[in-house]
Amino acid sequence: MHHEKVVLVTGAARRVGASIARTLHAAGCSVAIHHRGSLADAENLACELEALRAGSTLLLQADLLDAAALPALVARVVARFGRLDGLVNNASSFFPTAIGEIGEAAWADLTGTNLKAPLFLSQAAAPHLRAAGGAIVNIVDVHAERPLAGYPVYSAAKAGLQGLTRALAIELAPQVRVNGVAPGAIEWPEDGQFPPGEREAIVRHTLLKRTGSPQDIAGAVRFLLLEAPYVTGQILAVDGGRSAHL
Repeated sequence: MHHEKVVLVTGAARRVGASIARTLHAAGCSVAIHHRGSLADAENLACELEALRAGSTLLLQADLLDAAALPALVARVVARFGRLDGLVNNASSFFPTAIGEIGEAAWADLTGTNLKAPLFLSQAAAPHLRAAGGAIVNIVDVHAERPLAGYPVYSAAKAGLQGLTRALAIELAPQVRVNGVAPGAIEWPEDGQFPPGEREAIVRHTLLKRTGSPQDIAGAVRFLLLEAPYVTGQILAVDGGRSAHL
């Protein structure tokens, strides 16, 4: 029987998700690494972690827009490790949606990854998390509070996730704690959505005058999952102070 904590991290193959997986693994957790299409990155991460501690990872491929497949994702983790102590809803679609041009596909993708999947994964995980006295951390966004111009559907979906975080904290108490981390400017998208001038303007709005790192988010997730037994229903902004003076 595995006695270390077991955590499922969605979107864990790259970027912030991979940093979260590494940080939780370094804290002694076994990690289920979910990815949608980044198989090579996911395999490389699993190999890296397995080299540190054999038998401590599980690779999971799934399209989170397929809600019917989400209970099976949780079931595979429990079948492999015998328990589930934590769920990190990190996977997220992020792209602009111009009013007048928003279609059903964009709505389904943005609300599906950022709101629907976290709900249905949490629902599937809840019995196991209750049994373990576990926790959920949702990766929200500072734009859940202050929408980002040009991104109305994404901003609304993250606002929904922020509301869901607090609602689940009520529904799953007292056995399961549910919190959120709201990143600010951490890693820019790789598709050039934010040109350099925009990036500089965003950084100027932070009190610390710099971007954060994926490790900043991963550290906050570790704290809320593993080191905060009396914290639930909270959203921790990790944004360099940006939300304090926008």
